[in-house]
Amino acid sequence: MSSRFEQFKAVIESWKKKDIDAVINALSEDVVWHYAAAIAPPAKGKAEARAFIERFGAGIGEVKWRIFEYAETADRLFVEGVDEYVTKDGVSVAAPYAGVIEFSGDKISGWRDYVDRGVIDHMKAGNPYPEQVKELIARPAR
Repeated sequence: MSSRFEQFKAVIESWKKKDIDAVINALSEDVVWHYAAAIAPPAKGKAEARAFIERFGAGIGEVKWRIFEYAETADRLFVEGVDEYVTKDGVSVAAPYAGVIEFSGDKISGWRDYVDRGVIDHMKAGNPYPEQVKELIARPAR
């Protein structure tokens, strides 16, 4: 079995290619995905996960999602990264985040991303990256 981080990197690469089927295939049937923990209700199951990905992905052009640090156990991966992308309208967004990904066998069964919606909305409105965001995302990716 590959490391949990390598499994998750494969999901990131699939998302960058907009290969929704590959992303969904990495999830368990009963996945619970808090794509914006504490902000929005989770997607439960593959059908809701696909609906979220299709809705969110429809407004995204280039994807530059990166992971800066991680730690893993047998069935859990902790990541710190940035979900950076350019919208189809040409607006750049960089959302620093922390995530917890749980595995059941080789499938992701739980996924919680913690982000600051205010920072995202600020950038989606066309404002420049705040200085603290620039500092956070300037680190090398893994």
